[in-house]
Amino acid sequence: MKKRTISKQRSKTNWKRVNTMRDGDIDFSDIPPIPSEMFAKAVLRVGLKPVPPKEQITLRIDADVLQWFRAKGAGYQTQINALLRAYMNEHLRQR
Repeated sequence: MKKRTISKQRSKTNWKRVNTMRDGDIDFSDIPPIPSEMFAKAVLRVGLKPVPPKEQITLRIDADVLQWFRAKGAGYQTQINALLRAYMNEHLRQR
């Protein structure tokens, strides 16, 4: 079966060369090494319960607060969720 491309532009990649490369031919010099501390912080979820899905809600937030979070770039909703979770956890500990 022929792969269907989404882009209307032709790829400039030399796929014939890529497909004939061996692992040893790949240049990794521009990739920084991964420190062992990064692996120590990794979370492996094999066999665990899946992360519960998030609920979509409508929430009214002051315009300047929302603007500040949006200015921080992609992931601002995740940051808001993390702050709300930290607030919740702190109050659960105080009980």
